[in-house]
Amino acid sequence: MHLIVADAERCMACRTCELSCAVGRASISKNLIEAAREAPLPRPRVQVRGGEGWQIALHCRHCTSAPCLEICSTGALQRDGESDVVFLQEDRCIGCWMCVMVCPFGLVRPNTELGRAWKCDGCFNMEEPFCVASCPTKALTIKDTEDDSLITEKIAVWAQIAAGIGNPWKKEEV
Repeated sequence: MHLIVADAERCMACRTCELSCAVGRASISKNLIEAAREAPLPRPRVQVRGGEGWQIALHCRHCTSAPCLEICSTGALQRDGESDVVFLQEDRCIGCWMCVMVCPFGLVRPNTELGRAWKCDGCFNMEEPFCVASCPTKALTIKDTEDDSLITEKIAVWAQIAAGIGNPWKKEEV
């Protein structure tokens, strides 16, 4: 499986990834100017979060043992057999928000305007995700999850972010 990985040292929180995702994935028109006039406004599936001195783009981790997938009573959340990506079949979602409550990273969100959950699927049906293609600093890249050390390291970082435990990238001054 391939995973979108963010480099916090390169991310400048410009939110180009969010804009590109919203227009490319959620907009009817697929045009920035027209998308700004759509109702409801297109929403990004990627989220830029940050704190004092750090920022990073966050994407669904497509967990091996995905709590959101396990708790979904309608089968709206499914795993693609080929790519291993957890994706949402929006027409099956009833907006119960159980998946939102159990996501350990807070990356499945409620879209109250549409009455259903909202999450990144890594643009698994495309050659390159909109967020990766649009990142001006190349802070977003695609990595193969076969490298277990990378995944272990990234999961630890995401857990720190989700728990609100400081800045995992900030070097301590001695």
